[in-house]
Amino acid sequence: MSVNWALPFEEKLIPPGYEGKVVPPSVYQAVHKVLTDNYKEYWESVAKELEWFKPWEKVLDDSRPPFYKWFVGGELNLSYLAVDRHAKSWRKNKAAIIWEGEPIEDGKPKEVRVLTYGDLYREVNRVAYMMRHVLGLKKGDTIAIYMPMVPELPIVMLAAARLGVIFTVIFSGFSAQALADRINDSKAKVLFTADGSWRRGKVVPLKEIADKALESTPSVQKVVVLRRIGNNVNMVSGRDYYFDELLKDVPQNVYVEPERVKSEDPLFILYTSGTTGKPKGIVHDTGGYATILHATMKYVFDVRDTDVYWCTADIGWITGHSYIVFGPLLEGVTEVMYEGAMDYPEPDRWAAIAERYGVTILYTSPTAIRMFMRYGESWVTKHNLRSVRIMHSVGEPINPEAFRWFLKVVNPNAVFGSTWWMTETGGIMISHAPGFLLVPMKPGTNGPPMPGVDADVLNDQGNPVKDRERGYLVIRKPWPGMPLTIWGDDERYVKTYWSKFQGVFYPGDFAVKDEDGYFWILGRADEVIKVAGHRLGTYELESALIQHKAVAEAAVVGIPDPVKGEVPVAMVVLKQGYHPSEELKRELNSWVREQVGPIASFADIKFVTKLPKTRSGKIMRRVIKAVLTNAPLGDLTTLEDETSVEEIKRAYEELRKEIS
Repeated sequence: MSVNWALPFEEKLIPPGYEGKVVPPSVYQAVHKVLTDNYKEYWESVAKELEWFKPWEKVLDDSRPPFYKWFVGGELNLSYLAVDRHAKSWRKNKAAIIWEGEPIEDGKPKEVRVLTYGDLYREVNRVAYMMRHVLGLKKGDTIAIYMPMVPELPIVMLAAARLGVIFTVIFSGFSAQALADRINDSKAKVLFTADGSWRRGKVVPLKEIADKALESTPSVQKVVVLRRIGNNVNMVSGRDYYFDELLKDVPQNVYVEPERVKSEDPLFILYTSGTTGKPKGIVHDTGGYATILHATMKYVFDVRDTDVYWCTADIGWITGHSYIVFGPLLEGVTEVMYEGAMDYPEPDRWAAIAERYGVTILYTSPTAIRMFMRYGESWVTKHNLRSVRIMHSVGEPINPEAFRWFLKVVNPNAVFGSTWWMTETGGIMISHAPGFLLVPMKPGTNGPPMPGVDADVLNDQGNPVKDRERGYLVIRKPWPGMPLTIWGDDERYVKTYWSKFQGVFYPGDFAVKDEDGYFWILGRADEVIKVAGHRLGTYELESALIQHKAVAEAAVVGIPDPVKGEVPVAMVVLKQGYHPSEELKRELNSWVREQVGPIASFADIKFVTKLPKTRSGKIMRRVIKAVLTNAPLGDLTTLEDETSVEEIKRAYEELRKEIS
């Protein structure tokens, strides 16, 4: 099959007659093979659709694996691509960000701001000017950002990118210690924060938390504080400055020329969360990162100028970096940005937002979907969400029941997929691609690998497994958007991601590939319970539980057992209308044994009303396990609701009494 690489990348290999249609998996596999076999040519053709100040001299420098460099010699600027080129076009007066604050007044959002691309251009230039001429920042400096979900957060990120200043965004739910650790590792010179933020109607004292962190961060010279709440906070003379006061003398129409940064220059550092050890600062480049975002915004989200796009993540995570800030703005899309909790003050807050702004593309998490399920259909169906044409989930595997329910209550005619990627990959790697070649949907799958992504599933010996056999997910070939390294620790980068299997990237997940080439990611390979020598993935057990008609959410952990080594224990949240009972407990245990096998027998099932989750919606299984094994709970600052831990503790006391 010959390829005309000069064609727009979505037109290269679409078979005649399949434009805009669902294609058989075999057609997708044939196209994917050609693009993956010629991955350098393919990714180069994608990159050419971006606007570069200077073209690259080499597509891929693979002379020192695994430290790959993409589009070497090329020069560009992501702030220019995301802001300037739209502000110079007809999109100048198009809405870029529709922001809604959490507070509600008389049943309506108290605060709504709309920033056009022209507005965004003006504010990014003003903040970039302030960074350079007031704060003294220059290309190669590092800054830390600890801010709530307000428009100033992406503005600060875009202004830093404009100057070539490397930034690290630290999730605004992290503790003072977690903040200090990340500031110290990155050696940030300036911290951007706020006086506070809103969360479930309460003020989160961000500046107070930052002050505690700053007691042990010698690299920070200045602190810039956004007035979000308007409360009085401690301001250290000579170090702390209010955001608005630094901007008051900056002209409205100031222009700061974007730095011509090299493709391989670092754009940002993002620290991955972990239960042990020092956080890993993943370093992403500029040119490769821009390329994978361009491809995935077009392929996965099929973005059009008429769309209203909403990613419900927090910018403090990679999903927010890639698919709230840089990806959507790169494509000139109108997007919704929301400050608070998805179910505050009522369970339909998210649905009301989607209806209010006519959202057409929705990107959310399986955990959020299961939370919506628990509240029942009526909270969703009271709103008209038929504007939504594409939905995707992210963050962890989606169980088939949640998939079917969400598709039914939002829009049965929508395309719905489950994306797999991670902080380290920069962009989506495995997903349905309605903007290119859409294969039939299967509830619970992540779909096929993206064009140019060479994914496989290997056994312990590093050999490909058979169809529908569980193994380790790997990426065989380098891709744009991959990490440059771990900040300040090349050795750890190699050991963590490249040492399990020679020459391939190992993300640490279990997966299954079926006969159609669809991947089913089964969760972290380290989230495995070893029962009498048998390995059971927590996701498999949770998924089986959630398939039962009574179960809304479930979390499974392993606890020590003197005979079997480990045994699984489940924490279960029931749907409305179902009530805890010993009979239901026996029914659930039998159900899971039928779904997974006789070895899948729970030592106990405890019914709770809520599970411990982060503010981004991920279940904190490590906290559950710590309670059940009487171990230290660790850092709980990202916990959404502390009462959930109290419920787990009460369940533990019951379990302990039963065992004794």
